[in-house]
Amino acid sequence: MNDYVKYEVHGEVAVLTMNKPPVNGLGAELRAGIVAALDRANADSAVRSLVLTGSARAFSGGADVTEFGTPKAAREPNLRVVIDLIENSGKPVVAAIGGQCLGGGLELALGCHFRVALADATLGLPEVKLGLLPGAGGTQRLPRLLGLEAALNIIVSGSPTPAIKFKGTPLIDAIVDGDLVAGGVAFARKVVAEGLPLKRARDLKVRDPQSDAFLQFARNTITAASKNFPAPLKCFEAVAASVSKPFDEGLQVERDGFLALMATPESRALRHVFAAERAATKIADVPEGTALRPVNQVAVIGAGTMGGGITMNFVNAGVPVVLLETQQAALDKGLATIRKNYENSMNKGKLTQAQVDQRMGLIKPTLSYEDFRDVDLVIEAVFESMDVKEQVFRKLDEVIKPGAILASNTSALNLDQIAAFTKRPQDVIGLHFFSPANVMRLLEIVRGAKTAADVLATCMAMAKKIKKIAVVSGVCDGFIGNRMLARYGAAANGLLNQGALPQQVDGALQKFGLAMGPFRMGDLAGLDIGWAGRKRRQAENPGAYVPVVADRICEAGRFGQKTGAGWYRYEAGKRDPIPDPMVEALIAEYRKEKGLTPRKISDAEVVERCMYALVNEGARILAEGIAARASDIDIVYLNGYGFPLHRGGPMLYADMVGLPNVVRRLRQFAAEPGADPSWQPAPLLVKLADEGKTFN
Repeated sequence: MNDYVKYEVHGEVAVLTMNKPPVNGLGAELRAGIVAALDRANADSAVRSLVLTGSARAFSGGADVTEFGTPKAAREPNLRVVIDLIENSGKPVVAAIGGQCLGGGLELALGCHFRVALADATLGLPEVKLGLLPGAGGTQRLPRLLGLEAALNIIVSGSPTPAIKFKGTPLIDAIVDGDLVAGGVAFARKVVAEGLPLKRARDLKVRDPQSDAFLQFARNTITAASKNFPAPLKCFEAVAASVSKPFDEGLQVERDGFLALMATPESRALRHVFAAERAATKIADVPEGTALRPVNQVAVIGAGTMGGGITMNFVNAGVPVVLLETQQAALDKGLATIRKNYENSMNKGKLTQAQVDQRMGLIKPTLSYEDFRDVDLVIEAVFESMDVKEQVFRKLDEVIKPGAILASNTSALNLDQIAAFTKRPQDVIGLHFFSPANVMRLLEIVRGAKTAADVLATCMAMAKKIKKIAVVSGVCDGFIGNRMLARYGAAANGLLNQGALPQQVDGALQKFGLAMGPFRMGDLAGLDIGWAGRKRRQAENPGAYVPVVADRICEAGRFGQKTGAGWYRYEAGKRDPIPDPMVEALIAEYRKEKGLTPRKISDAEVVERCMYALVNEGARILAEGIAARASDIDIVYLNGYGFPLHRGGPMLYADMVGLPNVVRRLRQFAAEPGADPSWQPAPLLVKLADEGKTFN
């Protein structure tokens, strides 16, 4: 026995309670504890049946992912052995399920002879979201208990389902009202009293008279929907084996599929992202349990696209917002846009009229800062100019109550300078939302030199409440994401100088997996934004500025989709990018002026230059402490910049390419005549490569 399984006897029923917080991850110690308790119960002649249960939060959340790739993962008894021992127990074993019952946790329950559950327990096999398939019999037992189509949908989607949905199926024998353990014990007694035969899932047949036609349809559908990910199709193959093969042969198909997937870069990427999202919530010098400031009412300055989107995040979470504009017309327009967004959701069946009205009712429009006196957090989403920010923050310093948090949505400006406009720099923080703010998951939380720990902790908790993935950044020009984007953009522009055209660069990067290449993205966002930034930097440091092709495009009045022309031209009412001879002429003219001779560039070189520029700047950001860990940089790029999920983020991608290979190519780029100094490999990147280490 061990501390991870509590053993109690209720009359003739042994109750085995898994006790490994927070979610009873099925690590080596817990597996051993279950087997020891099972052996004890089977050896005790006074015990006639068993109940296996967990905590209110979780029966079991599944495999202990911290053991993946370590010797502990393979330590006996492995999960398949534990499940076999339960299934072959001579005494009935009842799983009493509450809270999460996911992955290996559900597979463990499937190995029990009977299952009872609270109505709101959640059952699911989410392994596909880690690029894997259920590896402990889930692909074979679930179809036998639930039917082919229902089981395949659960396994391929990875989505959890409330237990009540399975009432009346062989998966759930009874829904328990009230105390779960008491309900499990009562059911175990009933099994013995009525002499019910032990139901082993492995002994059942998958019954589906239309299985051949369904499997053909399902294969085609899954293949079309999962082009960059091998796991859904492997899940399909394992489930299909449950129909055509004996149980043990089906298990072997599942096992082979699991091991094959474990070795794929896609699974490595998804497992990395899973761990990275959890790591991003941890801040070394802000202890867990730091007392939070209340955020019961929020103010947003600016009702434009960004301010409106920020407002929607809070009212969606039930937090009232005071929304300020300087002109009534701008305020009315902003409110109309928010209402239209909600009505679009209502027309798609995602919201009711009552929900739309309730959310709109949480917004208090105003033209006066005086209405901010009671707010706990204010976020400015005004024009990206330090002069404008100064006016706003000086005003906020006068009006906002002590202890309230003052946040800037700046995407690049110096937060410490903004904080210095107030007498309370400890209350100032950056909350950089990404556009459209009501859709994009990323929130860059910028920590100033004087930002208080409880302000940071409060904003991290608030991000979770409004369903954002938050990453902490230090102060520098562009923070994590936009600072790296500047280097990526420079690499893309450099490719134009050397002989590529926008459509080739975009095409190569889209084939790599990006949702949009840099030139299409520029047209969508508006080229005037970057132009304004370049002009700002030129004014700050005139001698250092080198004009780029993008300046010529903007000087021609081509700002992207909103003007019908940018790097591409656009037909009225359409967003399809059409290559434009005028752009090719501007690029050719620029090359001629600069004495640049174009050459043929491969798609592989396009990807290398753009990706390695990102990685190199990421290494500098890491060395400077702007980002706490490489995986934080990956989370920023995956959630804010359309980086392909199956690649796991730029820093993991560099690890998978091999850091010595990245360094070698960067040195080649840096050695080219007239190369920008930024191509020199970052010292941290060189150090890791030389030591045979990785970022992650």
